[in-house]
Amino acid sequence: MELSCGVGARASQTVATTAALPPPAPPLGPGLLMDGEGPGEDDYESLPTGASLSTHMTAGAVAGILEHTVMYPVDSVKTRMQSLQPDPKAQYSSVFEGLKKIIRTEGFWRPLRGINVTMLGAGPAHAMYFACYEKMKRTFSDIIHDGGNSHLANGLAGSMATLLHDAVMNPAEVVKQRMQMYHSPYKSVLQCVRTVKRTEGLSAFYRSYTTQLTMNIPFQAIHFMTYEFMQEQINPRRQYNPQTHIVSGAVAGAVAAAATTPLDVCKTLLNTQENMALSSVNISGRLSGMANAFRTVYQLGGVAGYFKGVQARVIYQMPSTAISWSVYEFFKYFLTKREANKKPAC
Repeated sequence: MELSCGVGARASQTVATTAALPPPAPPLGPGLLMDGEGPGEDDYESLPTGASLSTHMTAGAVAGILEHTVMYPVDSVKTRMQSLQPDPKAQYSSVFEGLKKIIRTEGFWRPLRGINVTMLGAGPAHAMYFACYEKMKRTFSDIIHDGGNSHLANGLAGSMATLLHDAVMNPAEVVKQRMQMYHSPYKSVLQCVRTVKRTEGLSAFYRSYTTQLTMNIPFQAIHFMTYEFMQEQINPRRQYNPQTHIVSGAVAGAVAAAATTPLDVCKTLLNTQENMALSSVNISGRLSGMANAFRTVYQLGGVAGYFKGVQARVIYQMPSTAISWSVYEFFKYFLTKREANKKPAC
């Protein structure tokens, strides 16, 4: 969008030219185009390339916090359903049945234990995550497919963004999952942090980091590639269109979640260090490493063990990614519009 200033004869010429222009065409469809855009322009999510870093980070932080908090009760059930040696009182056949049982036997607020540490980590983690993705997506796209969209570029950008996201989020995940477990010995997040630090050392907060990356890099690569592919199919003009962002996000989340469930089961085992599970296969001390986690899961549950909680994981990820993308795209659109409107007129 360009702003032109004129004085004297140039101003008169501009007025005359403007008066001769036909009235603007009505909006096309349910999507909203940004000012200055045309239907044939190759833009990203109806935002100009000049969207600021602060816009991406703010939109990402809000999206991340809402994504994790809205679906947190389901995440709590997912963590328990991935337990390899669950207590008989904490065995659930479905997410809904698990939620009912937890609330009935442990209290209404029990599914929300640990939500505060998740909110604390999700804001900065997703701010860096989306900002890095936007930057690297454009950089890789220019190299691989100049002037167009590249699925390989989307996957690479998502993978790089994951490195930053998980560096912030991994300690929060460790504390969160320990708070979520049945008969968790920790009364508060602060007590959990202090106890883990005292008994296992600071390295405990990153014990599952390589496993987390091993899981999240393919997850995010599949996630972003699927999202961008869906946008090409149902929103090829890349308008701001909430319905398409919700549908694309949900499909991307479901596909990525189902494909990476075995890695998530291993990550949960490393984070929680289930005493009953480890003692049943004569493992003393602490379990560490992806290879050890894979072997232990197979010993405890066979091939089926790798897919424990897959239903809960898909049910959690579908609305989570739909919320994340729709909120992110809305705030990105809203903040960019506001920045454009704040520019002084000549």
